[in-house]
Amino acid sequence: MKFRRTLIFAFLVGMLSLGVFGVYAQNIPIPSVSINFGESQNPKDVAFTLQILFILTILTLAPAIVIMLTSFTRIVIVLAFVRQALATQQIPPNQVLIALSLFLTFFVMSPVIDNINGNAFQPYLKGEMTQAAAFDTSLGYLREFMIKQTRPNDIALFIHLSRSAQPTVAADIPNTVLIPAFILSEIKTAFQLGFVIFIPFLIIDLVVASTLISMGMLLLPPILISFPFKLLLFIMVDGWHLITRSLVYSFR
Repeated sequence: MKFRRTLIFAFLVGMLSLGVFGVYAQNIPIPSVSINFGESQNPKDVAFTLQILFILTILTLAPAIVIMLTSFTRIVIVLAFVRQALATQQIPPNQVLIALSLFLTFFVMSPVIDNINGNAFQPYLKGEMTQAAAFDTSLGYLREFMIKQTRPNDIALFIHLSRSAQPTVAADIPNTVLIPAFILSEIKTAFQLGFVIFIPFLIIDLVVASTLISMGMLLLPPILISFPFKLLLFIMVDGWHLITRSLVYSFR
């Protein structure tokens, strides 16, 4: 009875607080945001507007740029293979895998980011470099990273498909050829690492399944028995440490 009275009192206090807040909120001016299109009196205004639209477009495409031009693709695919090999369903969850992939991407790409910041972005902010020169310098560091991680046969494939001239040096490879070749190479490398990761867990599944069949326990799912052994093996060898180290060293 006492708990019921306390609950009713709390409810009445809450309703009274909401009423007071509603009356008080009526006196608070709410700002409004509007976008107006009008005639420009200065050509510089049009150029500034186009720059804003260009920046918004870049921010919209930023996730795709991170996926295409960095090590994120390989890392997230390998981590997904690890979860699939462990048969842990949604553990770790997608948010954890993506966050870990992003931070590992920042770690792997830190030399490239430092070079871009020191030799392109900071000089541009100080007025020592034009926007076009800063963009070309930044893209040059990204191209150097992508060329190092891209297989020659993938580059040759897209050169053949685009019917482009055969490049004599790496600088002659167009971006329209380098970027898809880099993504294809990253996916292939990630699948190779995933295959190596799957082998020990596949052996555990085969051993457990053979043991259950020999014991006549045909109705017992083998994955139910092999799952603890997979976790035990993964913990004993410090699996996350080995996978992270292998991923980082695969980019060197």
